[in-house]
Amino acid sequence: MDLRRPRRQLLTTACLTLAIVLPAALSTGCARFDNTQSEPFTTKAEGGMAPETTTKPPAPLPGKPFPKECPAPGVMQGCLQTTSGLIMGDGGKTALVAERTTGAIVKVSLSAEPVVQMVIPVDPSGDGGLLDIVQSPTFYQDRLTYALVSTPTDNRVVRIAEGDVPKDILTGIPKGAHGNTGSLLFSSPTTLLVQTGDAGDPGLASDPASKAGKVLRIEQPTTVNQAPTTTALSGLGPGGGMCTDPTDGSLYVTDRAPAGDRLQRITKEGKVSTVWTWPAKPGVAGCVALDGTVLVNLVNTKETVIVAQDPKTGAVTGDPETFRKDTHGHAWALKMSNDGNIWGATVNRSFDNPGEFDDVVFPLSTSGGFPQPNEDMD
Repeated sequence: MDLRRPRRQLLTTACLTLAIVLPAALSTGCARFDNTQSEPFTTKAEGGMAPETTTKPPAPLPGKPFPKECPAPGVMQGCLQTTSGLIMGDGGKTALVAERTTGAIVKVSLSAEPVVQMVIPVDPSGDGGLLDIVQSPTFYQDRLTYALVSTPTDNRVVRIAEGDVPKDILTGIPKGAHGNTGSLLFSSPTTLLVQTGDAGDPGLASDPASKAGKVLRIEQPTTVNQAPTTTALSGLGPGGGMCTDPTDGSLYVTDRAPAGDRLQRITKEGKVSTVWTWPAKPGVAGCVALDGTVLVNLVNTKETVIVAQDPKTGAVTGDPETFRKDTHGHAWALKMSNDGNIWGATVNRSFDNPGEFDDVVFPLSTSGGFPQPNEDMD
């Protein structure tokens, strides 16, 4: 049986609890990065997935631990093509994952085979393709999905209503042989943020007339008479990701500038600061933030690191500490489900020597439910 086909999956073992061991004064928690309990973490960008009525983990299903066609160990789903966007739902038991190179948006689950929800026409050359997805904060009412995509001539944002073809929201974002990566996030129920790459030309990022290398605001995104975009941040290199801290409303942005990869912060008042810079350029990607602590995926070095800030001053309290190293390889997307668990999705097929079951959607840390990669699966 060919286990490399992209639509296969794994895992009936559905019990999942996050067990994060954090540095310094931080300790184990689910919805927080400290030693207190909080409400489940959610963001506007993930509003379309159905919330759970309870965060109690489900009991393991009977029978063999991996009944799916793709028997990838310790993950929600394997045998995917190179991923990009990730939307968690159902208390960490389901997700929507975007495949960058195929344009497919796939619903995956702990206990069911993957289902292709839609396929968006894209140009996957270079680092282009289906770059990110997000659902409307009012998805239950309007059933709208937004995507950042590459075409043969540009990068653009499209809106997809269920059963309809994609329709343009924002076009003319410069496209290059590389430097196209970016991300989407709803910062409010009516404001869509679009992070664009510099298309391989840092000069475009500093040009106010260009849509490249920016965080752009789209107010009331619509397909008719769209209001002009405004710029929240400029001078960006290829995009990594964006995340919001629900405790204070700060927006965090990762990108790959010529001088090094970096994590920047924009406060609710609009103050911009550089939180951390990586001169070695490990390949910053997705992030998750809470209480001033930010987790960042470093794609090239196969790591997820923790950047901790002083809660009073915002100053970084020490070098980023490694949270995940090598496990599942090169990961791009990083999301927290509404039960407080943290998930990632890999891009190993974009690198040399992908594994037998790549690419995967996986939990970054577990206790009592997911077999670990080195365990005997018989």
